[in-house]
Amino acid sequence: MTEPSAAQLRHSQLENLQALISGVMLISFGVVLMAAAGLLTGGAPGIAFLLHYATGWPLGGLFMAVNLPFYLLALRVFGVRFTLTSALAAALVSALIDLVPGWLGISRVHPAYAAVFGGLAIGAGLLMLFRHQTSLGGLNVLALWLHRRLGWPAGRVQMVMDCTLVLAAWFVTDTERVAWSVLGAVALNLVLAFNHKPGRYLGL
Repeated sequence: MTEPSAAQLRHSQLENLQALISGVMLISFGVVLMAAAGLLTGGAPGIAFLLHYATGWPLGGLFMAVNLPFYLLALRVFGVRFTLTSALAAALVSALIDLVPGWLGISRVHPAYAAVFGGLAIGAGLLMLFRHQTSLGGLNVLALWLHRRLGWPAGRVQMVMDCTLVLAAWFVTDTERVAWSVLGAVALNLVLAFNHKPGRYLGL
């Protein structure tokens, strides 16, 4: 059986577009669900959550601002296309985080469900973006750089950073919510740890 060529493995523009839209929608829904339960997540959204809970400023705007410094690393390491598509994905997530609550009213959600389902949704969305040479910027860029440079598993690296970040939430929220937030960070990163591995996925 002949191996597929690089041309056959390369994603089309339509495939990249559907991955961008699907990933962005899953991520934004996961973030909104966790926010409805008063939880936090990891990565740039987690930093934005911390600032949001501490200041009351809009979550979407904070998310976009947090991402900006990481685009310099993305531009240097991954190139213009990756940086531009990541900035676009982050801008769309930022907008949807503020818009979705006006479209979808969540009156009550158990923090366990918000943590697990929200974490899985964000993880699945990130996986879609990663497999199409895109990210949300932020700590995703750092995890992907370590994965490429040192071969460290992106999911595990992200999990360590995310859990550390979520634990910092003790300064702005209560212990129970921090515990549920850690569960959400683990759920998110298990998706990446099990599915984002060298050679596992052949699409370019």
